[in-house]
Amino acid sequence: MSKIEKRIDEIMNRMNLDQKVGQIVQPERMFVTPEEVKQYHIGSVLSGGGSTPGENRLEDWVDMNDAYWAASMDEDENHIAIPLVYGVDAIHGNTNVKGSVVFPHNIGLGAANDPDLLEKIAQVTAKEIVATSVDWTFAPTIAVARNDHWGRTYESYSETPDLVSKYAPRFVKGLQGKFGDENVIACVKHWIGDGATLHGIDQGDTCITEEELRKIHMPPYKAAIDAGVQTVMVSLSSWNQEKLHGSKYLITEVLKKELGFEGFVVSDWDGIGYLNESFSEAVALSVNAGIDMFMVTEKWREFIELVKEHIASGRIAMERLDDAVRRILRVKLVSGLFERPRPSERKFSNDYSAFGSESHREVAREAVRKSLVLLKNDENILPLSKDARILVAGKNADNRGHQCGGFTIAWQGVRDNESIIGGTSIWEGIHDVAPNAELSIDGEIANPDKHDVAIVVIGETPYAEMLGDLRVPGLSKGMKVSRGSTSEDHTPEDPFPIMKEGPYGTHLYHHELHPEDIATIRSITSKGIPVVTVMVCGRPLVINDELDASKAFAVAWLPGSEGNGVADVIFGDYNFNGKLSFSWPRYDNDNWNLGDEKYNPLFPYGFGLRYL
Repeated sequence: MSKIEKRIDEIMNRMNLDQKVGQIVQPERMFVTPEEVKQYHIGSVLSGGGSTPGENRLEDWVDMNDAYWAASMDEDENHIAIPLVYGVDAIHGNTNVKGSVVFPHNIGLGAANDPDLLEKIAQVTAKEIVATSVDWTFAPTIAVARNDHWGRTYESYSETPDLVSKYAPRFVKGLQGKFGDENVIACVKHWIGDGATLHGIDQGDTCITEEELRKIHMPPYKAAIDAGVQTVMVSLSSWNQEKLHGSKYLITEVLKKELGFEGFVVSDWDGIGYLNESFSEAVALSVNAGIDMFMVTEKWREFIELVKEHIASGRIAMERLDDAVRRILRVKLVSGLFERPRPSERKFSNDYSAFGSESHREVAREAVRKSLVLLKNDENILPLSKDARILVAGKNADNRGHQCGGFTIAWQGVRDNESIIGGTSIWEGIHDVAPNAELSIDGEIANPDKHDVAIVVIGETPYAEMLGDLRVPGLSKGMKVSRGSTSEDHTPEDPFPIMKEGPYGTHLYHHELHPEDIATIRSITSKGIPVVTVMVCGRPLVINDELDASKAFAVAWLPGSEGNGVADVIFGDYNFNGKLSFSWPRYDNDNWNLGDEKYNPLFPYGFGLRYL
């Protein structure tokens, strides 16, 4: 028996039922105090999107974590010192926190096809998390997205398991390393098949055979487990009408036994509540399915009482609870949490010299450069001359919030420049190197006597999860929106309001989703000025009209805070490098994935032009 397993035995031999049950509970920070962490022996706390302490500065995060940690480590005759583990959604940088470096979302990183870069991004992300004294991030997402209507497509690296399987272990390695002072615990999600739901509906039903589930969606998890990932989050979706939070076969038999996963499995946001109308029944089903830690944001006290009732009645076996606690303790020991000092005394806490630093931003800028994909370049209009008279237009030209997308400062992202502290908008990056460029969002000042060319930055606006779905008519009813807040509606009194609006749209036609974009392009071209279009988006969209009206067309995806990376390529300091990791549709009802019979997308997987 290893030293760690002996240590686990020693701790568990001292633990009573209350202490064991407390370890498997993870409330949201708005609904649990440090005093309650001690009273109930809580094992973990998390921040949901937009849930931030104080003024959202490093010191506010460190102070909060210090208080929670101290409560968990205050040992007396009724309490055992077991360090709490704090979790956040730092999925493209530590983007809950003001001033963080915001990396391109996964879809752009997939286009870069650079595993070395991905590991470097994970290392930087870990350093920016450690500066807040947080221990754990719910990343990377390793979904293989198979339908562009899905509102989380941008969280996927590729429609094929090959690229995702190359990336998953490198991101895990970059975050966790050897669990030194600059490392955090990784979490792969969402187990399993969340990218293959019918019609691309978030939290929907993945209606595929087990053979397809294993062939397409399982390989990235196997790669991550082999790389030592410590935690796995379960999907809120279903597999052939069975909610994954209740699937003992997939969680216990496949993930834990077959794949040999020895870390702990965490539920997604209040996900166990969907298993049964009776919360008591839902608790029993999810514990017995093999979930180890329970993200029960508000109803955690009720959860604790129900687990104890089920233990007393025999509905939940004590061995199952012990297995969950053992796994949680193992992760805490393997990751070094027991040996770390209190958050305020850690080596890199409050480290403003690293957080949001120029060296970190340069890594993000490199990622932007490498992720850009050139779809069209008639008459080699690109690269542009920095001395050219350039009109810059489009709603996404000067909006850092738009280019960062969802899961940035707020769950649904932000829509302004002021919320993104540091970095540059795409316009700011152009303006820095092209002295004759001028900005006109609507393009009204376009004048062929004053402008040689226009760069029009179009695309989507921020969204996250189900609110980003493009749902065909009739499938929008019954949306289950269970979390998060936007910058507009976030208040201390109501930190996680139920969002009232529906999905992002009903189809992939960009000219109908955002008619202002094609109107801006046509307004400028009607005056005889050629247009270079740069598209900010979280997925491939039908862009036939925009493409036809443009002399050149580049996809920037959701590039994050370092918009100057776009200018680096547009003006030829660097060549285009990106290749599509998703097939590009001609029509809304296209759903092409590489390997499909009669495969015929507008642009195939792997497409991407370069300068001659």
